[in-house]
Amino acid sequence: QVQLVESGGGLVQPGGSLRLSCAASGASGFTLDDWTVGWFRQVPGKEREGVSCISDDGRTWYTDSLKDRFTISRDSAKNTVYLHMNSLKPEDTAVYYCAASYNSGSYYYPNPREYSSWGQGTQVTVST
Repeated sequence: QVQLVESGGGLVQPGGSLRLSCAASGASGFTLDDWTVGWFRQVPGKEREGVSCISDDGRTWYTDSLKDRFTISRDSAKNTVYLHMNSLKPEDTAVYYCAASYNSGSYYYPNPREYSSWGQGTQVTVST
C-alpha cells in the first residue's frame, strides 16, 4: 500500500502558477518509481477527471486541454511527483488529487478505478 500526501494548492490569480507535490511513502524498500502516478481533479457535481499521469518508466500523458500549460515530473530521490501548473485559469479551480497505480498502462487515458491509492486532495482556487 502507498500513502500519498498532496501539497502546494492555494489561491492564485488568473495567469499565475502553482506547483503541486505528491509525496509518497510505503513499506520498507518502497520506491515510487515502481508505480504509475496520476493527477486528477474534481469540482462539485462533476466526475473526477484525469489531468496528467506519469508511468513507472517515465511515459507521460496529459489531457488535451491542459498539455500546453501543465507539466508532470518525478523526483525519484524524494519519492515525489510534481504537477507544474502555469497560466492558470478560473476553470482550473478544483480539488486536485494524486493517485498511484501498480499498472504501467494506467498512465494513458487514466481511469480512476485503476488507481488503488489516493491522497486527501489539495484545493486550487484561481480567482481575482
